[in-house]
Amino acid sequence: MSEEKPINNSRRNFIKTGATAAAGFMIVPRYVLGGRGFIAPSDKLVVAAVGVGGKGTSDIEGFYKSGKAEIAYLCDVDDRQAKKSVNAFPKAKYYKDWRKLFDKEHKHIDAVSVSTPDHNHAIIGYAAMQLRKHVYIQKPLTHDIYEARVLTAAAKKYKVVTQMGNQGASGDGVRQLKEWFDAGVIGDVSTVYCWTDRPVWPQGIPWPTAKTEVPKELDWDLWLGTAPYKDYIEKLVPFNWRGWWDYGTGALGDMGCHLMEAPFRILDLSYVKDVQSSVGTVYTDIFSKAYYPESCPPSSHITLTFPKTEKTKGDVTIHWMDGGIQPERPEELGPNEVFGDGGNGMLFIGTKGKMMAGTYAVNPQLLPTSRTKEVSVPQTIKRVPGGDSGHYAQWVEACLAGYGKMEVSSPFEMAGPLTEALLMANLSIRGHDVQRKRADGKTEYPGRSIKLIWDNLNMKVTNFDEVNQFVKREYREGWKLGV
Repeated sequence: MSEEKPINNSRRNFIKTGATAAAGFMIVPRYVLGGRGFIAPSDKLVVAAVGVGGKGTSDIEGFYKSGKAEIAYLCDVDDRQAKKSVNAFPKAKYYKDWRKLFDKEHKHIDAVSVSTPDHNHAIIGYAAMQLRKHVYIQKPLTHDIYEARVLTAAAKKYKVVTQMGNQGASGDGVRQLKEWFDAGVIGDVSTVYCWTDRPVWPQGIPWPTAKTEVPKELDWDLWLGTAPYKDYIEKLVPFNWRGWWDYGTGALGDMGCHLMEAPFRILDLSYVKDVQSSVGTVYTDIFSKAYYPESCPPSSHITLTFPKTEKTKGDVTIHWMDGGIQPERPEELGPNEVFGDGGNGMLFIGTKGKMMAGTYAVNPQLLPTSRTKEVSVPQTIKRVPGGDSGHYAQWVEACLAGYGKMEVSSPFEMAGPLTEALLMANLSIRGHDVQRKRADGKTEYPGRSIKLIWDNLNMKVTNFDEVNQFVKREYREGWKLGV
């Protein structure tokens, strides 16, 4: 474990300790050449990527394939995971600590990509925005509701181009669904179902007690970042962290931004009004249930209510289902036809009809599916070149153009409220494990089987205060969000 103490990550400290010498510059960022909004002759966006293994690898490739991004800096706490990206971009300077990268190289960077575990998204992204860097953050935008609200406001305050990594927001599918809805093909919608076969990692399990040696290539202290200190456990890295509340946001965080983005965009939804949930339980034997509050549940069904919008006649209810749970098959769908994409999907129920799609809103269809070819509506929404694969190039182009000059599909002003909704669903799930001691000494769980009422302005649940502890978590000592 590294013994290095975290440095203050404020903008003041970055500027004070940042490198100022021009000697040795391999790449000159655009603003150095001519100020904000200036497009360099090379027309290249200088990108620093934090978290370059796994999904980070494909993110970097996506930016590079745009032809207008220079992958200049790579940063990862795990040399094993970084290896592929380091080999692919041998000229990029490599760091383990993103704070050192920002301190030393902030004057050489135009934009930052963040693809770390969820619990460190906000602190890295916010620090980059304070330095006036454009930011791309993988989904979900943040780990906590409070963090999502802060990043949403910061994007506007610092006037930087932002994009969340839910590629389906740039796909043709969601635009086709929206054109059908806007044309009145399925009428008014008040109910939407979204479902996934995730998790495909362990959930609903106790924290392992066996201690494991930290791999020499991994800086465990840096990986933990804002999370409470715990001893390293086997197989947590690089993927199984998703099932633990200290680091991940479960199946909702992994797939919710891909599946709930479409109803958000189509119905113009924003913040949640109320939420309730039921969760799958684990049995230790035929008579005994086990609850592991550190771990996300193996399955859940969450019901979220959104206030009426200009696109709807009343409130909208979204049902989220994970762990392989699916809604009842619509009667208009043939017995051998695939529901959604098989494991995942979305279903809009309207007063005049229904429509469905798979992950990323791919393969949009009207029901019965024969209507898909029979119904023709004008194309009113411009497509993103390359569809969902063009999500990366779209952000690169918008960064080059400058803040407010080009549209992006998932700016934080949209991604923030979407992420908050997902985290509200998780708030309800976590409420199931809140305990109280009764007068007779027995334990009760008051958060189960209740509806949480959300005060959006004050960012708190009004009828069950114990769950508000999860709206804004306490960071580990030495870490803080912003100045």
